[in-house]
Amino acid sequence: MNGGAIKRSLENVGLRCTAQRYAVMAFLTDHKGHPTAAEIFAAVNHVDPLSSRATTYNNLRDLVKAGLVREVAVEGRAGRFDLRGLRHHHFICDRCGSVEDMEWYDVPRPRSGFLGKRVVRECQIVFRGLCTKCAPRRTSR
Repeated sequence: MNGGAIKRSLENVGLRCTAQRYAVMAFLTDHKGHPTAAEIFAAVNHVDPLSSRATTYNNLRDLVKAGLVREVAVEGRAGRFDLRGLRHHHFICDRCGSVEDMEWYDVPRPRSGFLGKRVVRECQIVFRGLCTKCAPRRTSR
């Protein structure tokens, strides 16, 4: 996503394109992993030393609420953030806490009446286990 695309995406959801909000979106665009809010703040603050932690966290909250950014909740660890784009699920390692993208597949809709009067906006699937770095390696005999 280039600078113009970031500005348009913010304007399309009714958010002003402030320098700090732009910096958060630019970092997430360039970052291939799933950074924590603290990591995002450190990167934004490196570019703009006057940017505050509160502003960065508030921008993340606004971007999540607007649907441009997804927060991946990792129990017992800091939440991680992911720029919305191609649909995908996540895999979280129980040992090291790494978060990896997994290929998307559609989830069947629940039977009629199963959800009552609830209105489902989205469904996210999180796979858990051990990543390739943490999984025990089999030794050949």
